[in-house]
Amino acid sequence: MLTDDELSQLADVARQCRRDIVRMTNKAGSGHPAGSLSAIDALVVLYLRHLRVRPEEPDWRERDQFFLSKGHCTPAYYAAMAARGFFPREELMTFRALPTRLQGHPSNTHLPGVDSSSGSLGQGLSVANGAAIAAKHDGLESRYYVMIGDGESQEGQIWEAAMTSSDRGLDNVCALIDANGIQLDGAVDSVKSLGDQGAKWRAFGWEVIEIDGHDLSAIDGALTRAALTKGAPTAIIARTVKGKGVSFMENTAKYHGLAPTDAELRIALEELR
Repeated sequence: MLTDDELSQLADVARQCRRDIVRMTNKAGSGHPAGSLSAIDALVVLYLRHLRVRPEEPDWRERDQFFLSKGHCTPAYYAAMAARGFFPREELMTFRALPTRLQGHPSNTHLPGVDSSSGSLGQGLSVANGAAIAAKHDGLESRYYVMIGDGESQEGQIWEAAMTSSDRGLDNVCALIDANGIQLDGAVDSVKSLGDQGAKWRAFGWEVIEIDGHDLSAIDGALTRAALTKGAPTAIIARTVKGKGVSFMENTAKYHGLAPTDAELRIALEELR
């Protein structure tokens, strides 16, 4: 359980990461800010509290691994990685400016600490499964985390992979579902409804935890519970707000892939003070 000091520190980091997200997308003139803002709280708690990694030794064999299946939300990914010490925060401002290591979608051939390139939606859980199966074969205690979007969950490969995770008893796999309710073309339910997401994951044999995805204590507790679950993979369905923290981005599809203008950046940074 988080102490008051730990909670305050995580909140400060999450706020700074939100500022980084809007600044880096503004400077690049492109990127995906809104889905990054919905995902950042979970990534901050994961990277600063639960993910066993060595930034100075990114290829450490016994490390935990994270896979960003919703690969367009690199602003959140990079902000969390920088907060964990994988590279200096100043490098965030090179986002999408070639020749940068911080490409629009994560590349494991460019940036140490990125365990898998991604971008084509629906594939991250399959990658996590493969890594988790190999770890069990090799006797490693490592854990494998994957962040999936709710819009992305319309992909059939997600459910084929979910069935595999359960069938193989991959209790070293944890899926973080960023359930912000909005995808590129509008509300997820209006594009193709997922129905009861919790019920679906349970039907596929997963342990399911449903939380407020902006409640840092709830995120921490869910990740702790997932690590203690044996015999089955865990899905953490994090109910979030698209564009969380920036009023004009919240609950709108407009900023799914639209960077803030200079004027909008000033408003966003003022709100994130």
